[in-house]
This record gives sequence, structure tokens and C-alpha cells, in this order.
Amino acid sequence: MAPTSTPQTPFGRVLTAMVTPFTADGALDLDGAQRLATHLVDAGNDGLIINGTTGESPTTSDAEKSDLVRAVLEAVGDRAHVVAGVGTNDTHHSIELAREAERVGAHGLLVVTPYYNKPPQEGLYRHFTAVADTTGLPVMLYDIPGRSGVPINTETLVRLAEHPRIVANKDAKGDLGRASWAIARSGLAWYSGDDMLNLPLLSVGAVGFVSVVGHVVTPDLRALVDAFVSGDVHKATEIHQKLLPVYTGMFRTQGVMTTKAALALQGLPAGPLRAPMVECAPEEIEQLKIDLAAGGVQL
Repeated sequence: MAPTSTPQTPFGRVLTAMVTPFTADGALDLDGAQRLATHLVDAGNDGLIINGTTGESPTTSDAEKSDLVRAVLEAVGDRAHVVAGVGTNDTHHSIELAREAERVGAHGLLVVTPYYNKPPQEGLYRHFTAVADTTGLPVMLYDIPGRSGVPINTETLVRLAEHPRIVANKDAKGDLGRASWAIARSGLAWYSGDDMLNLPLLSVGAVGFVSVVGHVVTPDLRALVDAFVSGDVHKATEIHQKLLPVYTGMFRTQGVMTTKAALALQGLPAGPLRAPMVECAPEEIEQLKIDLAAGGVQL
């Protein structure tokens, strides 16, 4: 069984949106995925998001997604929440992925806003509730208008929160005012989906993070949230400021690219990227080394 959930922290507090390791020839590296998942949970993650954007879900097959969830569950499912990304811009396809994720044993679902086709708010509501109706698993919404093209409006979040299995939201809107209102009105467990705003979102009611930089600084993220929850805002602020070069450096270019580069620098499983993603250029890797070192990351 996964770690115990509470209504306030249904997936724990610190989660990393894990990359999908590939072999040198571009195949799925299940052994590498298990080793990376174990490393991340050992570092202090309460959970892992599998098959999200950082996991290159647009370029992995449904079968690969299922195999990956199964492999990560086998490696860490007894001590971490394994949350499967199942969101697409096709409600029927998302339902199929949700059913398969439940079948292989995932502990929860991450469902991103349908992208590119830009549905209206009623379309978003029907999409998310249709997926949530499909399984018995808890659902974390993923609101990222910069990628999806449409936000989940506060009124829609409030309606969605009435569903018994929609329990959380990963917020990558970058708008603290809208987040404040949505947290207050919806009661959803709020997770920062924008690492630079991890501490600010805690200050308006978030309970934790779904992080990309967690691949390299999970212990710091754990220390930050623990300090904040215990009332030591000064210490939390110090950690936040220490991590600013890491937050900046990991997103100078596309986050999957820099994450895989950072993991390779540390000798951890990552492998190549699938087209149309490309590896970081040599000068980008050199800048990444500078940024990570400035944030205290040992390479």
C-alpha cells in the first residue's frame, strides 16, 4: 500500500514529476526507471508522477505508459504514492488510460487540461468528471494554461471539487491571486506546479509541490516545506533563496532537456530524449553546471 493519505495532503507534500529513462537506442528503460524512482524516494519524495509532461508522455505509447507505471510500483509502490498521468485532449482516450492505470495498481491519477483544442469551461468540467467517474482512484487536476491554451477557471474548480474523487490540483497558472481565491473556495489540496512559486504558493494555502527540480534537490524541498509547516518561515525563505539558481537554471530551456542533462551529470538514469525534444547543447550544459553549483547541487 502507498503511504497514508490525509484529506489535507492526499498525495503527501513533496512529489517529483519523473522523467522517463530511455536506453541509448531510444527504447523504454524500465530498469533505469526503477533505479531512478528508488533514488528519488530515498531522497525524500512522498510520491512520483509517472507519464506526465516531464515523462515525455506525448511520445510514449499506451503500452509503454502501462509498463512504466507497473515497474515504478514494483520498485517503490510500498512507500510512495505512484500517480499516473492519464490526461490527453481526447476524453475517451483519457478514460482508457485511467482504467489501465487503475488496473496495474496506480495510487492516483494526474489529469491535465485538454490541450490544443481549447474546450470551453463546460467542456473541461465534463472531461474531468468523466475521467474521475471511470475509476475509484483519487484525481489531481493539472492546470497549466501556458501549455494547454485554456485555464481551469475558479468557478470550474469549485464545481469539480464537489466530485468525491477530485481531491487536488497541480497549479501551474503562475497567478497567486487566482490561486488564493481557488484554494479558499474549492477546498482542493493545492500543489505547486511551478518550482519558482513553491514557497509563495505555500503562503496562500498550498500543501506541497509537484516538482521538476526535485530530481536534483528533493532534500532541500523537503526541508523547505517542513520548515514552513512548522512555522519557521525564515528558514523556509532561506532555502527558497538558496534554490533560486536551480529554479532558474533548470528552466532556461525546456525542463525535460535540462533534467535529463542534470541526471546524466550525476550518473543517474536518464538517456536520450524522443523527437521532437533534443538534447541540451554543450553550452547549455555548461550553464546548467554553473546554475546547479550556485544552488549547492553536487555534480
